[in-house]
Amino acid sequence: MHQAASSTCESHVNAAELREAWQRLHRAAAPAALSPDMLRRDVAYRQQADRHGGLSADVRRRLAALARAGASQASQPRPRTPRIKPGSTLLREWHGRTYTVLALEEGFEMAGQRFASLSEVARHITGAHWSGPRFFGLRRGEGPPSPRPAQAPAIHA
Repeated sequence: MHQAASSTCESHVNAAELREAWQRLHRAAAPAALSPDMLRRDVAYRQQADRHGGLSADVRRRLAALARAGASQASQPRPRTPRIKPGSTLLREWHGRTYTVLALEEGFEMAGQRFASLSEVARHITGAHWSGPRFFGLRRGEGPPSPRPAQAPAIHA
């Protein structure tokens, strides 16, 4: 355990003392942009890990694998939602009812009511916030949310 850093978790400790504790615990300078609150939290965590053994090797391996998987997913650009041509019709079943939405030059129309976006249409149908393109199954690799087993949405142009 690092005795010199043991009292650095207290709120009255200034930023310079926290940076010194970080230096002792990490054997490296603290990042300049790190706030005193974050320094205090990290120092407290390191002290606790020193006292109680920290994370097991198995947990560290699992976290590293998750970080690698997340990094590879984050580096892939999100697929763009296809542009819906005016005049296209989208059909969506929700709770046993089929909804028909017409794409306009600006916005969408459903049952005579106009909406600025597909997300507004999805919110009107479900009563909750949904990504409109996802709700209507327009995102590649993503099916629409469903209260029942999925049914493919239909698009007619």
